[in-house]
Amino acid sequence: MQLYNQYCDGMLIVALRFVKDTMEAEDIVQEAFIKAFSKLDQYRAEVSFGAWLKRIVVNRCIDVLKAKRQRLIELEEHHLNVVDGDEQSEWLVDDEITIEDVKAAIEQLPEKYKYVVMLYLVEGYDHQEISEILKISEVASRTQLSRGKQKLQATLKTKKNGTRS
Repeated sequence: MQLYNQYCDGMLIVALRFVKDTMEAEDIVQEAFIKAFSKLDQYRAEVSFGAWLKRIVVNRCIDVLKAKRQRLIELEEHHLNVVDGDEQSEWLVDDEITIEDVKAAIEQLPEKYKYVVMLYLVEGYDHQEISEILKISEVASRTQLSRGKQKLQATLKTKKNGTRS
């Protein structure tokens, strides 16, 4: 019960970033805790319990979103371009852009970019972890992050220019 109380609120916030319905997010968190407790013997202290649980929650969110659409989201592109290793380079947005604007822009991204952008920029996963979670290659993760960031920047630039005209 102590673990549940310690991590419940944080995991609910993570789930709500993916599914926008509070009841659905609560269900996902409950299912994630049930899965975590039933697989506790598989937990290796290589990462914190919270990080391990967060991965379960994220995976469950993605499963729910896929099932909800009753079709698998094709995340692996057939013709991938290798991206420059510049995903670590900093990119800035104008001061007028709020965090709400950024969140709204992320929501507008195509799903194949949105999940990678959320996992990388919001949740802090690296490309190896994203490739495991989404079952895509690391190259696909890097490509989709790069393209997602470009679309995100374009959306935010349009937002800024649109509000100023």
